Amino acid sequence: MTASPGAPERARERDDSVIERATIRKLSLRLLPFLFSLYVFNFLDRSNVAIAGLQMNRDLRFSASAFGLGAGIFFLGYALFEVPSNLLLVRVGPRRWIARIMISWGLIASAMMFVRTPVHFYVLRFLLGVAEAGFFPGIVYYLSQWFPAAHRARASSRFMIAIPLSGVVGGVFGGWLLGLNGHMGLAGWQWLFLLEGIPSVLLGFAVLAWLTDRPEKAEWLGAEQREWLAAQLRRDHNESRGVHGIPPLRALAQPMVWLLAIPYFLMLTAGYGYTFWSPTVIRDALHTSDSSTALITALIACFSAVAMLIVGASSDKTGERCLHAAGSAALIAIGYLGAALFTSPLARVVALGLVLVGANSFLAPFWCLPTMLLSGSAAAIGIALVNSIGNTGGFVGPYVIGILKDATGGTSGAFLVLAAVSLACAVLCVLLRQQPVFAAHSRSRKTVPGLAAAVVSKPA
Repeated sequence: MTASPGAPERARERDDSVIERATIRKLSLRLLPFLFSLYVFNFLDRSNVAIAGLQMNRDLRFSASAFGLGAGIFFLGYALFEVPSNLLLVRVGPRRWIARIMISWGLIASAMMFVRTPVHFYVLRFLLGVAEAGFFPGIVYYLSQWFPAAHRARASSRFMIAIPLSGVVGGVFGGWLLGLNGHMGLAGWQWLFLLEGIPSVLLGFAVLAWLTDRPEKAEWLGAEQREWLAAQLRRDHNESRGVHGIPPLRALAQPMVWLLAIPYFLMLTAGYGYTFWSPTVIRDALHTSDSSTALITALIACFSAVAMLIVGASSDKTGERCLHAAGSAALIAIGYLGAALFTSPLARVVALGLVLVGANSFLAPFWCLPTMLLSGSAAAIGIALVNSIGNTGGFVGPYVIGILKDATGGTSGAFLVLAAVSLACAVLCVLLRQQPVFAAHSRSRKTVPGLAAAVVSKPA
């Protein structure tokens, strides 16, 4: 019996599909749970000041504006050292540089227990930002070197889900640590800073043993899997409409990189307003205890984690990045509008929860955009620049809320401002879609012709 003319091609596609599933599964199991763990403590150590502030502000008599400045000044140190940090990451390799970042930030995070004055608070928060600089863009770049474009948003969402889940850990564990108030002569907020910084140091040493710098060095992948992965990454590079082959620092001169930073700045201005002020707003609205407030923030974080996975999967399935990011930013605007205008305390808290859902859902589709624009080491610097400029919004958002809260006695005015900021972010994301490099493209299920035959014929 003669085989049909299309039989060999269908066989190759089946073989490629089997290799694809096996490779992506092995990558996901090896890298994503570990990177997720790192990011949980990264985000926890930068944001646990929100839970600590429930006691610390009272104990140290910090005003709302002083707390807002201290919470936000982290991002000035972070932004200043993002690009230099990623230049060093490219030079020395992700494994060693990420380990250095984690160990140094963990030590400074624990040292936050020694804060006594606003100046202490400002200095340590600034140094924490300097120490953490480069971690997030370094991981985004690292994932782009391992996961093909068609799988990147889902991989990113499974890593970035650490953001909302760090809120769960921070809420539940942080509330318990605040309950240690007075134990061994330390305040609850001091216990919180001390014990939440130590795991980052330990994980920093684990990075040296677990991470592999590049796919070609991954002995934990089979030979055929490394071959398939290399071919897919080459294909993504060749089919990209972005800029190729430029030196790393030339990425700083690309106008589109600077344009990308604007919506990210706007989103983080709004998002970090929630991060650092939501526990205080929820406590004051519902008149809950510190531990109950922490549990409510943890519940909201759980909902946002589910939404984050759904949006990441949808973005990969459709190939659409900009509209998913725009819809998420619009949800932030709706949440802030409701939190400002609703008179019912419960409705106000529910609306505020939409802010976190939108902010976290924004991340996975948005962070696929820089890797569509640049490749290689230039992508690492471009990602760092976008993250650097964007994270200055982490300084602006909390500080603006603190100033307006002191001036007006409430948060409604600040929430209306942040609703407008979020809406502007959504509009810019829609406009970005008009750029050819960011145009929507459906995922192609076809793989490199003949790859399966070439791969399966090689000895393992």
